[in-house]
Amino acid sequence: MEDKREKRYVPVVVRFDTSGRMRPLVIEFDEGHRYEVDAVLDVKRRACERVGGVGDRYTCRIKGRETYLWMEKGKWFVEAKR
Repeated sequence: MEDKREKRYVPVVVRFDTSGRMRPLVIEFDEGHRYEVDAVLDVKRRACERVGGVGDRYTCRIKGRETYLWMEKGKWFVEAKR
């Protein structure tokens, strides 16, 4: 069975440090579902092969699990299950 994913643009609450770097704090996935980002583990420019796009890939830990959050052309997206 194939794992179907889609690109879903999401609102993200971010903090900027004094050097202008962004740190995502909260991802608002669906109405009523807000996920606090426990830690940003890595940030790299990458292609998103599953759903398409190229941007800054933030490897985040949320509730003990690693997940990717992408910044592409000024918008945030995640790989969401269909």
